[in-house]
Amino acid sequence: MLIDLKGKVAIVTGAGRGIGRAIARTLAAEGVTVAIIDFRQDLLDDAAMEWTEAGWPGLRILCDVREAAQVNAAVGAVNEAFGRVDILVNNAGVASGARVEKLAEAVWDANFDTNTKGTFLMCQAVAPIMQRQASGRIMNAASFAAIIPSVGGAAYAASKSAVVQFSRVLAGELGPFNVTVNSYSPGMIPTEMNGFAKLPDARQQRLLDTLTLRQWGNPEDVANLICFLASDQAHYITGASIDCSGGKYATQFPSAAYES
Repeated sequence: MLIDLKGKVAIVTGAGRGIGRAIARTLAAEGVTVAIIDFRQDLLDDAAMEWTEAGWPGLRILCDVREAAQVNAAVGAVNEAFGRVDILVNNAGVASGARVEKLAEAVWDANFDTNTKGTFLMCQAVAPIMQRQASGRIMNAASFAAIIPSVGGAAYAASKSAVVQFSRVLAGELGPFNVTVNSYSPGMIPTEMNGFAKLPDARQQRLLDTLTLRQWGNPEDVANLICFLASDQAHYITGASIDCSGGKYATQFPSAAYES
């Protein structure tokens, strides 16, 4: 199977670091022209250095996905520069939280503003371009929390569950235009946002016990999934929510297989 993405144009949000950066880097290495969107200039500057050293084409755009005017300007800049948008990856997200009785309204809003509204605004801006092209691939970051939520994670889980259902509706609306829309749910991948790698060893072992593949994932595992979904090989996959978590809770007690 040959995944050929050469000549495609992609937008990746929250791509200054972590999983988003790995997605952007992997797409670029596959011959995709990548527009990196982030709200931190220092991360964009760092990405610019990497792209220059590698000789990859693309853009770095300062943009807050919570703001419609900024989103429309960013997507317009990509379309003006390259004449098309083939791939959209809505990776930008936040994961603040607290137990419901102590959950601040501002924290609830922060999760929905970035995770859900940001995804909506980016899709809304890109959809007319993909409709005109009669082709496109949209991948929206959900989370394993949209499958099984955690105590203290009500705002995050609710916002990511909304992304899953939003993606299904959008898949239905864009299907006639040969545009696929899927969500993906990363699980146990240490990042700066979740801090898994910095947890005490006993806590890490407890988390690893929930996995069928008893090992941490890495950002490239998600990036490889994105490359597949962006390719022609995945043309018949749409409206799906894909679990990329190492088989977290695929059985009730995954650790039992290792203990035996």
